[in-house]
Amino acid sequence: MACYLGFVTQAIAANFAPLLFLTFKNTYSLSLEQISAIPFIFFFTQLLTDLAAAKFVDKIGYRVCVVASQVLSAVGLVLLAVLPDLLPSPLTGILIAVVLYAVGSGLIEVLISPIVEACPFDNKDGMMSLLHSFYCWGSVGVILGSTLFFMAFGIQHWRILAVVWAVLPFCNAFNFVKCPIERLVEDGDSMSIGQLFHTPIFWLMALLMVCSGASEISMSQWASAFTESALGVSKLVGDLAGPCLFAVLMGISRAYYGKNSEKLDLTKTMLGCGLLCVCCYLLASLSSSPILGLAGCAICGISVGIMWPGTLSISAQKCPRGGTAMFALLALGGDLGGSIGPALVGGVSSLADSSLKAGLLAASLFPVLLIVGLCILKRAVRSRTVHGQSN
Repeated sequence: MACYLGFVTQAIAANFAPLLFLTFKNTYSLSLEQISAIPFIFFFTQLLTDLAAAKFVDKIGYRVCVVASQVLSAVGLVLLAVLPDLLPSPLTGILIAVVLYAVGSGLIEVLISPIVEACPFDNKDGMMSLLHSFYCWGSVGVILGSTLFFMAFGIQHWRILAVVWAVLPFCNAFNFVKCPIERLVEDGDSMSIGQLFHTPIFWLMALLMVCSGASEISMSQWASAFTESALGVSKLVGDLAGPCLFAVLMGISRAYYGKNSEKLDLTKTMLGCGLLCVCCYLLASLSSSPILGLAGCAICGISVGIMWPGTLSISAQKCPRGGTAMFALLALGGDLGGSIGPALVGGVSSLADSSLKAGLLAASLFPVLLIVGLCILKRAVRSRTVHGQSN
């Protein structure tokens, strides 16, 4: 329960502010390029947290760090409601709050996957996918809950809602204080960062994580603004048909794989999802039909669902001694993609006269690279199998 709610907390941190991008733009007179700094700073901070966590988590201990992740997330959400109106620069206030809850989110990302991986499940890749589906259900809850709140009380009261969302991580901190936590690898048995860097398969996994993060986050972070501005629909329709439906389909994808993982080949499933993802990005960016554009945004959720947890599962299989350092560095790779992807969308969109379609077209590069990486992985595994049999 603590781990599931931890991923719900991460969903709040990642998805609440993007619902307010256009509100921030209009209220504080920010440009799209300035707005794109919000997801960039969020994921870049997570990236730095991932890097630091690879060094200090094992020394400090999982419990202290995972409790801190919940507290920092709660404090950051509260400050998001306060700092923009207190500081001379509203953007600075937003970014300070984002940095705080991004540190909490980064710790969640590094710690909760190995905590669940250490549990004695038979179908570990399926349970990993199920765990990550709670990020999706959290995203749906944030989007639907926020939309209903805005309908009832008006979007001008978003600051109150930010404080309300902060209650969940604050309460979940007490769950992590009490719950049992097992270690993935015993002390002294896990690979060091240097050993991982000298393992070729690790670099391939890192590439897959970068592409997974960029493919998922580029669409999810800009879906609300894209459906509102590029497709000319209302904010209500934009939030529900864009990021909300995206998250629902991503959650269904992860839950389905979690239930049927023993019947499916993980690498082949990810390849198929990569191809579907490319099609979705092209549909959203090139279609002149609002309905098809919305379909591209939403169905993209199915295609990216298995990418992130699937890469973690493959990595745990190929590098069983990777330990905390491996999960931290892979999370770093995912967050690097989550920083680069949305920033690329925002930057290209600004260069193309604020056309988000152009930005999403550029982001289709990431699922293409994912497909290439998976093909290299399949070839490497096949080659290793053939050589093993011949030996």
